[in-house]
Amino acid sequence: MQEAIELAENAGDRGDVPIGAVVVDAAGNIIGTGANEREQHGDPTAHAEVLALRRAAHHRAQRHPNQEHSWRLDDCTLIVTLEPCAMCAGAIVLARIPRLVFGAWDEKAGACGSVFDVVREPRLNHEVQVHPGVLESECAALLTDFFDERRRN
Repeated sequence: MQEAIELAENAGDRGDVPIGAVVVDAAGNIIGTGANEREQHGDPTAHAEVLALRRAAHHRAQRHPNQEHSWRLDDCTLIVTLEPCAMCAGAIVLARIPRLVFGAWDEKAGACGSVFDVVREPRLNHEVQVHPGVLESECAALLTDFFDERRRN
């Protein structure tokens, strides 16, 4: 989570909402990272989670170019500073991520237990174990401080 927090801080410094994400493989290696880049690239899909998943899948495909389904991240954990939204939760399910760890809850747009629970929807082809509240106060403070600063300016 500490790496995700550092990525989130960097996003905030660039003017993006401070959210960071890392994908860790079964051996504990970070194989994908992401921080929000929506403002930086003018891309509404450039969420930290989506970028980390893309990079992790690319890493897998590079290491196993001839393996079918090398994009599946079915032995990985996604760690993110904020509860993922519906788009990101859908991407998590489609990537076959088995474990999600997140810091702060998102009571307005969260889709992993607060507003929706996409990742544990039994009608989908994959369910995710969710471990919320890891370093929750630190993760929440990133967002609170960012938006407080925006309101002051």
